[in-house]
Amino acid sequence: MSTQPYIGRFAPSPSGELHFGSLIAALGSYLQARAQQGIWRVRIEDIDPPREVPGAATTILHQLEHYGLHWDGDVLWQSQRHDAYREALAWLKSQDLCYYCTCTRARIQSIGGTYDGHCRDLRNGPQNAALRLRQTHPVTEFTDLLRGTIKADERLAREDFIIHRRDGLFAYNLAVVVDDHFQGVTEIVRGADLIEPTVRQISLYQQFGWPAPDYIHLPLALNEEGAKLSKQNHAPALPVGDPRPVLIEALRFLGQPVPTQWQDVSTADLLHNAVAQWSLTTVPETAKINPPFSNALC
Repeated sequence: MSTQPYIGRFAPSPSGELHFGSLIAALGSYLQARAQQGIWRVRIEDIDPPREVPGAATTILHQLEHYGLHWDGDVLWQSQRHDAYREALAWLKSQDLCYYCTCTRARIQSIGGTYDGHCRDLRNGPQNAALRLRQTHPVTEFTDLLRGTIKADERLAREDFIIHRRDGLFAYNLAVVVDDHFQGVTEIVRGADLIEPTVRQISLYQQFGWPAPDYIHLPLALNEEGAKLSKQNHAPALPVGDPRPVLIEALRFLGQPVPTQWQDVSTADLLHNAVAQWSLTTVPETAKINPPFSNALC
């Protein structure tokens, strides 16, 4: 039996305030970690300044505290981790596991949307070029602890994907793997919208020779049109009032029991009881928001 401590995390990007869909991911990862007597970390993924909203990171941290989701240790900021990403890129270069690519998005779209390895052996320089991983460990499937075996699109799994953008920014897949390894994350609980990049991230773990964490992808909260609640479609921010009704709705969404007289229970006690009763077996693969709740948020 492994003695490795459980370490989970919630890693929002500061592109806007948390909404109900964000709360589902945060609450699910928090409950899973606490139910394992584990550590729950928070990381702010602020590596894409053009998409960031000023002040959003501070607001996100205040929202988590307001909803009783208190993290362990210091917050990790990706904007302060550039040296670690450069070191990872340097190692990949030293192993000939990446190369510069000057292909435009228009060219890739013209050939069907999947990169064809055009620049693999051209020995391009870094000027006006992205850096792509030389895919030597394609992952075509993985086990999700909620959903079972998930098979990937073969073209996606075998594609040489970007790890450093031509605009000089570090790619999400590289940063998230480097930071999860650095923080010792043993299990990642997040939304089902991130199922697709999982195989790329696992392949990066294999390239680096690091053990990959386990994965759980929670159901997505959808609006009345069936679209995922997101900052891009202007999902309303979490209410600033009493957090308990929203937490109750989130627990129901995740298939968890809720107290009938929750009005008499504090936020801390509500979460304490939720941890004690947390069961992954009752979490649905898909779920819908109660229409009255979604209307109340609009």
